[in-house]
Amino acid sequence: MRRPRPAVSLRWKISLTVTAVCCAVAAVLGVLVHNAVARQTVGQVRKEARADLDTALDLFEYGTSREGINSVLDPPELPDELRKLVHRGRRGSMVGSYRGRLVMWAAAPADGQIMAVWSPYANTRGSLEKFDTAILGSAVLAAAAVAAAGLFLARRISRRLAGTAAVARRISAGDLDARVGETAGRRRRGGRAAPDEVAAVAAALDSMAGTLQSRLQAEQRFTADVAHELRTPLTGILASAALLPEGRPKEMINDRLHALHRLTEDLLEISRLDSGTEHADLAAYELGSLVLRSVRATGLDAEVRIRTDTVVETDRRRLDRILANLVLNAHRHGRPPVTVTVDALSGGIPTIEVRDHGPGFSDELLRHGPQRFRTDAPGRGRGHGLGLTIAVGQAAVLGIDLRFDNPPDGGARAALTFPPQPPPGPPLTP
Repeated sequence: MRRPRPAVSLRWKISLTVTAVCCAVAAVLGVLVHNAVARQTVGQVRKEARADLDTALDLFEYGTSREGINSVLDPPELPDELRKLVHRGRRGSMVGSYRGRLVMWAAAPADGQIMAVWSPYANTRGSLEKFDTAILGSAVLAAAAVAAAGLFLARRISRRLAGTAAVARRISAGDLDARVGETAGRRRRGGRAAPDEVAAVAAALDSMAGTLQSRLQAEQRFTADVAHELRTPLTGILASAALLPEGRPKEMINDRLHALHRLTEDLLEISRLDSGTEHADLAAYELGSLVLRSVRATGLDAEVRIRTDTVVETDRRRLDRILANLVLNAHRHGRPPVTVTVDALSGGIPTIEVRDHGPGFSDELLRHGPQRFRTDAPGRGRGHGLGLTIAVGQAAVLGIDLRFDNPPDGGARAALTFPPQPPPGPPLTP
C-alpha cells in the first residue's frame, strides 16, 4: 500500500515554479552567451594561428628562416584528427598540447610534409572558465533573488487565501457573522484599493454568507413567530379539552393536543438556540448522580452504569434535556436494552454514552448530523426529528462534544464528551 504523498502548500508551489522558470531561463541565456563569447574568442585565436600558418608556408616555400614564428614540421604532438585532415590535402586548426602546454594548432600540407604552427591557448581557456564562473554565479544570485521574491508574493497570496478559508470554516461551523472584510485581499494602485482575484473570492464569500444569514434569520423568525402564535390558542384548547366528558374521544384529543404542544415547545427551544442567546448556568455536580436522576426522570427503561464518577461543571437543566432526548430517541428508534454509561477518558475527561441495540443511525444522519423534521421512523409515524437537533444545540451551549456512531456489534451510540474540567468545587445535590 502506497503512502500518500505529503501535500505541498500553494506558497511553495508558486515559489518553486518561479524558481524553476528562472533557473531554466538563466541556463538557456548562459549557454547562449557562453557559445557566443567562446565562438568569438576561439575564432580570434584560430584566425591568428591561420595567419601565422600562411606566413610559415610562404617562408618554407622560399626557403627563408621561420624564426619568430612558432612553426614545426611534422610535430609528433599534432592531434591525430588534424594530422589525418592534412594528409587528405586540407588545412585546419585544433586545440591540443605542445611540450606540456595547451596550444591552438594550425596545420597544412607542405611539400609532402606537415607544416604546423601553434599559439598559446591556456590564457584563452582560463578566460573562458572565469567567464563561465561569472555566468554561473550571476544565475545563482538571480535565481535566489527571484525565489525570495516569489516566496514573498506567494506567502501573501496564501495568507490571504488561508484567511478566506478560515472564515469559510467559521461560517460552516455556524458563525454567520464571520466576514473576510471589504478591504481584505486588495492591493494598492495609485492610492486606491484595487480588487484582485483573491479579493473577488473574498467578496463572493462575504456575499454568500450575508445571503445565507439573511435567509436563516428569516427562517428562525418564522419558526419563532409560528410557535409563539400557536402557543396561546393551544393553551386554551388544552384547558377546554379538559372539560370534555371522559372517554375515548377525550383521550385521543388530549393525546394529539399534547403532541402538538410538545412540538410548539420544541420549536420555541430551537428558535432560542438558533438565535445564540442561550447561556449556561454552570454549577458543580457529581456526574453519576446527575445522570442517574436525569434518566429516572424520563420514566423509560434504561440501565445506568457508572464506571468512573467525577465532579463536573455543567447546567443541570440543559444536561437533563440532552439525556432525556437521547434516551427517548433510543427507545423510539432502537431496541432494548438501552444503556447509559458514565466513564472517563485518559486524562480524566468525563464522558456519557447512550446506546441501544436497534438498527443504528442512518447513513444520512452520520454524514450530516441530525436534521429537524427528519426522522428515521418509517412513515414518520413517531417523532418530528427535533429531539436530536435540540440535544446537539444544548450540547453546543454547554461546550460538550456530541457524536453519533454505530458500534461494530450493532445498535446506535451517542457519546457526550465534556470539555476539560477546572479543579472541582463542592458538588451540589442534583
